[in-house]
Amino acid sequence: MASVELRVQRVVMPSGVESATVLRGGVMVDPVDRFLAHLTSIDRSPNTVRAYAHDLRDYFDFLEHRALHWDRVVLEDLGRFVAWLRLPGEVRGGRVAALPWVDSDVCAATVNRKLSALASFYEFHQRHGVELGELLTRWRPGRRGGSWKPFLAHLGSRPERHRAIALRAERRVPRELSQAEMTTLIDGCIRLRDKFLLSLLRSSGLRIGEALGLRHEDLDVRRRLVAVRPRSNVNGARAKTWSRE
Repeated sequence: MASVELRVQRVVMPSGVESATVLRGGVMVDPVDRFLAHLTSIDRSPNTVRAYAHDLRDYFDFLEHRALHWDRVVLEDLGRFVAWLRLPGEVRGGRVAALPWVDSDVCAATVNRKLSALASFYEFHQRHGVELGELLTRWRPGRRGGSWKPFLAHLGSRPERHRAIALRAERRVPRELSQAEMTTLIDGCIRLRDKFLLSLLRSSGLRIGEALGLRHEDLDVRRRLVAVRPRSNVNGARAKTWSRE
């Protein structure tokens, strides 16, 4: 029997805030919807909620193919989910075999992000009676570097959370545009607004959402300061962090 397609749906909460949910055959997947609604209620970024929705859609798609219940999985099932994610999309349904030289559709960093979303999902439901909250996380004694030990260290250190499953992901340092490349990019802009935006991003390090949410009162030209203020903007731009200059 073919599984019902799962898809991410944009929704607008009664407060007017944008959110997302996951639908199975036009019906909301309740455990996913409750978790995403919670993220929206604690003011998580709509982009973050949407990303979690896509991650959980993939997870519930995997559960559908394996006839597994989300609240009765074991650690080995999550290991199989990781292996399933590394398969090309057309192979995941099981009707096509993967050739050894075919590359995976997702990188290790993407898999780790999806596992992080699952950890948050299960921690949320643990607080509502589902005993799988530590399925993806483990608490271990904290470690301190060096031979020095503080006073009363024998009483133990603060425990730290560790991931039960995580792939080794390559850390890539973002490449910065050279001054010549940036000058060429700015000179290629027709509108003064676009030239200003690119110059501002280059000189300040603002996120694009922070720059698009600026207002005249946020600019102190005399002191050469730009103030970032989290607020609701008509254009949907959003500052993800606290106020700063």
